[in-house]
Amino acid sequence: MTVPALTVAELVALIAPGSLVAVPPDYSGPSLAATRALIAAGTTGLRLLAVPTSGMQADLLIGAGVVDEVEAAAVLLGEHGGAPRFTAAVVAGAIRMRDTTCPAVHAALQAAEKGLPFIPLRGLIGSDVLRFRPDWQVIDNPFAVGGGAAAGAASADPIVLLPAIRPDVALFHAPRADRDGNVWIGRRRELVTMAHAASATLVTVEEIVDGSLLADEATAAGVLPALYVTAVAVAPGGAWPLGLPGHSEPDNAEQARYARAARSDDGFRAYLAELLADAAGAADAAGAADAGR
Repeated sequence: MTVPALTVAELVALIAPGSLVAVPPDYSGPSLAATRALIAAGTTGLRLLAVPTSGMQADLLIGAGVVDEVEAAAVLLGEHGGAPRFTAAVVAGAIRMRDTTCPAVHAALQAAEKGLPFIPLRGLIGSDVLRFRPDWQVIDNPFAVGGGAAAGAASADPIVLLPAIRPDVALFHAPRADRDGNVWIGRRRELVTMAHAASATLVTVEEIVDGSLLADEATAAGVLPALYVTAVAVAPGGAWPLGLPGHSEPDNAEQARYARAARSDDGFRAYLAELLADAAGAADAAGAADAGR
């Protein structure tokens, strides 16, 4: 296989403490299998970039003490309400929160994938988000008709410059990869942007298939080429209890159970212990099955 096929534990071992890790929204294939493995490995100090939002994945990592910083347009559990561990961490000052917007996240990643140091974006002028982001700069549009504003005057046509975001790792779950390391992602184009912008792309998949996913002209456009994939791990059900587009529906009952449990420190710890124990049991069973082949 051109791209290494690893275990999930080996995959997350490639994520160094303090890394900037880009993760997709709940509807786009977050890797909950990798999330559990990161927690079990005792990884700390991660900086989490939600592209552009996150939910249960971020809440689990924050509650487990894996994350020091979050940049996101929102962290919430959708119809199940707010993200309790995220909210508690922000209130307690346990994490640094970098507020952003959906267009700002996508634009800053697009700058990185194009090799640009920054990118201009409208729509942020006058917002409190802009006021609390000193790393974002407002300039006068140098191409405005009539030139820039006079010295000391308000900008005639202000525009915001965003620094490029270059994640250390893009991490997500997908339905399948082939043995060359090409990964089927379908219509989830934010995953392409993440992979292009990141230094490394780590993917858990439901299965690895024979043949090339790029061979069929009708489906090749939904494939992330192996050129942008660092390593793959097989993790059936790796997005659960979140859904996987085109493959599995979300487990709403389990998400609701988590939302209830995570409202308290004790409830979260009990839920997490159960989740990690179940994951360890599944990994042991998979290892035994492999050994018997």
